[in-house]
Amino acid sequence: MTTPSPTRRLWIETVGCQMNVLDSELVVAALRRQGWELTGSPADADAVFYNTCSVRQHAEDKVWSALGRVRLEKQARPGMIVGVLGCMAQKDQELVRTRAPWVDLVVGPGQLHRVPGIVEEILAGGPPRIEVSLDRTAGSRDAVTRSFESYDPDRDPSMRPTPFQAFVRTQTGCDKFCAFCVVPRVRGPEQARPPAAILAEARKLVAEGCREITLIGQTVNSYKWTDGGRTTRLADLLHDLDAIDGIDRIKFVTNYPRDMTPELIGAVRDLPKVSQYLHVPAQHGSDAVLSRMKRGYTIGEYLEMHARISEELPRAAVTSDFIVGFCGETDAEFQTTVDLVDRLQFKNSFIFKYSPRPGTKAFDRQPDDVPEEVKKERHRVLLDAQTRASFAGNLPFIGTRQRVLVEGLSARDEKRAVDPGPDGIAQLTGRTTCDRIVVFEAPMRLVGRLIDVDITAAAAWSLSGSVADGLADAVPLPHFDLGSGNATGAGELHQIAAPPARQER
Repeated sequence: MTTPSPTRRLWIETVGCQMNVLDSELVVAALRRQGWELTGSPADADAVFYNTCSVRQHAEDKVWSALGRVRLEKQARPGMIVGVLGCMAQKDQELVRTRAPWVDLVVGPGQLHRVPGIVEEILAGGPPRIEVSLDRTAGSRDAVTRSFESYDPDRDPSMRPTPFQAFVRTQTGCDKFCAFCVVPRVRGPEQARPPAAILAEARKLVAEGCREITLIGQTVNSYKWTDGGRTTRLADLLHDLDAIDGIDRIKFVTNYPRDMTPELIGAVRDLPKVSQYLHVPAQHGSDAVLSRMKRGYTIGEYLEMHARISEELPRAAVTSDFIVGFCGETDAEFQTTVDLVDRLQFKNSFIFKYSPRPGTKAFDRQPDDVPEEVKKERHRVLLDAQTRASFAGNLPFIGTRQRVLVEGLSARDEKRAVDPGPDGIAQLTGRTTCDRIVVFEAPMRLVGRLIDVDITAAAAWSLSGSVADGLADAVPLPHFDLGSGNATGAGELHQIAAPPARQER
């Protein structure tokens, strides 16, 4: 009788944006098809992976610290595989192996499809491996593009944080080359996926029980696919997705201001399944700073775009990103950002202190001359302004009834490790169609359902309410097991406030 091979266990930590979360899901799904299973601790793992981010220094520092900690585990168990994946792997390459020679594989985002094969080769006694794509200046655009191969294998529903929500990639890479941003270097040229592939993936997700999909791309509204004389843009894609039976909600992030076209705004207005939530980063309130950032638009153009959204989608939630302390930022320039937040009253904003990134135009050509203490104070001031705006924007929801997709336990009950069972009452959380967070007491069997919640209170980052009459006693849908699907291990998404995961653009 053949003795079954022992199960091999993997642990993965994800740092960064939605792109990284999806990449981790796909890597884990591919490894599971080779017999690997997730474990809850690196101490129990036969392979430990860090899927990394290079947008800010803090994200990289977190990975370096983690690599230092895992070194002791590697010394105790030399056969354990340690891998660094993603953007930091592409950017730093040999540096990772130099600083952390106990790392066995370094794999950039364009080569993630090779991870299962590389792991098998290392287990068979092969040497450490570095697999990365070409640098943007190392060849023709076609050659560089080919080196950032698309990575879209079959999905594994058990690897998603919830079985009823999923990210769907519309494109990879970026061609905007903002002065502060390393993404075009580490994720390569912008490449769109065929619409047919996106629609097929969405139908497969629906068949697996998914009810909400979020389209993701570095600048998702720049999506463009031309084939046979026909051009498909994001608005066209939304129309096709809206027609798929079984999808309840469609979101898309992150958007570039100049590509927020009237056709796209019209699609959000007219399509019932598309959430009226638009993340359109402004990054700054000063034309001079936007020019130094190489953002490609003026504040006047951003205001015109915002006015079109407000006219066509008066109930839409618009969110933003901001960088404080960018090269040369004066007090007066910073004040224009505060004024913009006060004027436009964003639902929320992700606020970052400028972090110089090697390989970007700002790093090479502009001094990082704003003192750290000034950056911290400007961050505090802008966050206070956004908190006031967020609270003011939530107040009108008190007394209304909102349709909410129930996502699971609230942060409070997750921290307390509450496990009431499917019929037990817990504090749950979900989001409205305009992406506002709502917390409420309800049976766990409502997780994964669209329900009505009566809003009774508001805070800056969330609403509170109670389940509408009768829904708590309604016939439940099949219960979702939320305990089996955390594809990101002990990872976290780095963000300033409580709003949803985002990516910098």
